Amino acid sequence: MEGAGVKLKRVFAFTNTSDTDPFLLLDHFGSDNPDDYLAGFPWHPHRGIETVTYMLKGKVEHADSLKNEGTIGAGDVQWMTAGSGIVHQEMPKPVDGHMEGIQLWLNLPASHKMMQPRYREIKAASIPKVTGTGSTVAVISGEYNGVKGSAEELVFPVEYYHVSLNADAVVQVPVKQYSKIIVYVLEGNLNIHGLKDALSGGNAYVLSADETMAFSAGNDSAQFMVMLSSPLNEPIAWRGPIVMNTQKELNDAFEELYQGTFLKDKPV
Repeated sequence: MEGAGVKLKRVFAFTNTSDTDPFLLLDHFGSDNPDDYLAGFPWHPHRGIETVTYMLKGKVEHADSLKNEGTIGAGDVQWMTAGSGIVHQEMPKPVDGHMEGIQLWLNLPASHKMMQPRYREIKAASIPKVTGTGSTVAVISGEYNGVKGSAEELVFPVEYYHVSLNADAVVQVPVKQYSKIIVYVLEGNLNIHGLKDALSGGNAYVLSADETMAFSAGNDSAQFMVMLSSPLNEPIAWRGPIVMNTQKELNDAFEELYQGTFLKDKPV
């Protein structure tokens, strides 16, 4: 349960962050029951991270302290860099009775913890899709088979794909230089080359860089998210919506919240 009472599946967070570094948190939210999410995520702060929200069904209405307002729907992405500090709200709404999405948190390196906050809204129509035999790869960020994703000016390289496979279809995902690869299965059963057991919907797997990135669906179709990057290997001090490098920085951030000095006119 998060926000004002939103039921969600927390895939990973708050445990051994070295397992997923630089990815901090992955939430899968959604339901056919509006009571599970309509209370939403009212105004709350963030510092030191980026949040990437990808909608599968329904929509989310966004507003923030930078005066941004917008609505993202199915296939749209909201890429928010909290940097030195931002306060925002996210209010989920159903479309035809359905709402579902994924939110990923990316850590910011120490050199960018206090950067200028920014908000980017990427519509589904501008997210390139690479089609193969029974496969579709939506390239949110990074580059797949020579096709660049729509998310630009990233703080550090992150590849983020939404892959759909028909029954018995196979897709290859190049690892490139990355050493942190995470796969999250949205639905269906996913076979990963070199692994004995298939991964079922709702499960995530952290791959090592020397494993072959070949994925196939079983007798039914499958959908999954792929996240690729390299660890920051920096200390983490984390409490709720704020992630810094030291306990002092974390305490200072919350003290600024209490004092009303959290939002910076001139971030460093």
